[in-house]
Amino acid sequence: MNTKIIFVSGGVISGIGKGVATSSIALLLKSRGFKVTAIKADPYLNVDAGTLNPIEHGEVFVLDDGMECDQDLGNYERFLNQNLNSTNYMTTGQIFKTVIEKERALGYEGKTVEFFQDPPREIIKRIYSCAKVNRAEIVLFEIGGTVGEYQNLLFLEANRLLKLSSPRDILHVHLTYLPIPSSIGEMKSKPAQMSILQLAQAGIHADFVLARSQVAVDDKRKEKIAIACGLAAEDIISAPDVESIYQIPLNFENQELSDKILEKLKTKPRKSDLSDWKIMVNRVLTAKKTAKIAMVGKYFSTGDFTLSDAYLSVIESIRHAASHFDIKPKMRWIDSAQIETEGSGVLKGFDGIIVPGGFGVRAVEGIVSAIKYARENNIPYFGLCYGMQQAAVEFARNVLGYKDANTTEINPKTKHPIIHIMQSQKDNVKYKNLGATMRLGAWEWKTQKGTTFERVYKSTTGSERHRHRYEFNNKYRKEFEKKGLIISATTTDGYLVEAMELKNHPFFVGVQFHPELKSRPLRPHPLYMAFMEAVSKQKKR
Repeated sequence: MNTKIIFVSGGVISGIGKGVATSSIALLLKSRGFKVTAIKADPYLNVDAGTLNPIEHGEVFVLDDGMECDQDLGNYERFLNQNLNSTNYMTTGQIFKTVIEKERALGYEGKTVEFFQDPPREIIKRIYSCAKVNRAEIVLFEIGGTVGEYQNLLFLEANRLLKLSSPRDILHVHLTYLPIPSSIGEMKSKPAQMSILQLAQAGIHADFVLARSQVAVDDKRKEKIAIACGLAAEDIISAPDVESIYQIPLNFENQELSDKILEKLKTKPRKSDLSDWKIMVNRVLTAKKTAKIAMVGKYFSTGDFTLSDAYLSVIESIRHAASHFDIKPKMRWIDSAQIETEGSGVLKGFDGIIVPGGFGVRAVEGIVSAIKYARENNIPYFGLCYGMQQAAVEFARNVLGYKDANTTEINPKTKHPIIHIMQSQKDNVKYKNLGATMRLGAWEWKTQKGTTFERVYKSTTGSERHRHRYEFNNKYRKEFEKKGLIISATTTDGYLVEAMELKNHPFFVGVQFHPELKSRPLRPHPLYMAFMEAVSKQKKR
């Protein structure tokens, strides 16, 4: 079987779900027995997502090999239930960097390097490399941005060139949007038609159109799009809003999308098995209880809006675990600046509190106040990376009595540097060598016996993904454990603190890593399961 490549583009507006659509198609084809992988191509000039503001771009997702990438890689991993690697992610910055470095090394043997020839060739080379590394028969390739923007033309050109050379092996799926203006009350197909025509202007004829809208797209609109854009009406797939993103693959399959794709790829279909996925979706949709969870963070506010995308994997991980306790979580995103202004009373009535990752000085005292509230009121608390570090600061201040306790990131002159910069990171910060230099990717840990951590994992060793420059100061280990905040996991050499937990508390756990990066809807992360179990018990109390 030749490698098959399915390009996925978007039109009209951003944020309508290209990543989830790509993940859904990948899942459907994997359920048919094919070896599938997915690539995200971001059109910006950044080399990776690690230096991007999460308010502007959303969550930075980290892979096992340390690649800092777009949050869509998280969706790919969650839907495919498999680990990806750096070949599954590319940016225009990466492409240009490689082409220029090759030119500087005389890799083009003195030939002129052409803007619309050589970068697309590099993109194509990377697609096939990804297929080889991941042993994939089918590659989904999501093109970031929307059709009509200048910056993603190189990826579209790679699509066009591949279609010319291997027409039987290349498909294009276009996700577009049909608005229902409130002043009109009628679904309008013209924006969708225009985006499909813009795609055609780049030399690409869409094989399938995924028609996003608030409700299912009717036959009349499908016919309009088909006639205007030279498509078959049956190749226009309705993609309405759903309660859970995990319903989307089932919606596509109800319209026989995988059969249609395989037919156009001249590939013999194989038997489909979505039984486990259907059970999971049913459990999510039929959960009867609710629980209120406060997500206290620093990357929510953007103007008058609240962006939950900054912590997308955390939110999904809570949902993965919650359904196993018959719970539909009600999450409220609380900017820690609000706690600084209004006090920790805003947390009253919540069944659980999470402080996710973050950096910097802004609104940190609000986070410390939230942690103190959770500790003193026996509310289940889960601290992730920055959330563990600030839990250590709060404990040092309010239990050990070190009122000046802090992290050196926040106060370099603190008398009690409970959290300080890792030795290996000092030069990186000093000389501003900041891109892709944090402690990144999967690192192994070992646990202390008899801890909640060991009970939850049912193992004394394991591996989790990291993204940080600061660590717990070992100078304070004995004092912490003497007062009840024990070190429950370390690196395998026993040096770096990986997790800590509070004795005699329903659930008070902080981890230096990001467990949400490995949680899957079919395999919830054990720490999130333990947190939601504690939340469930909290409701009963």
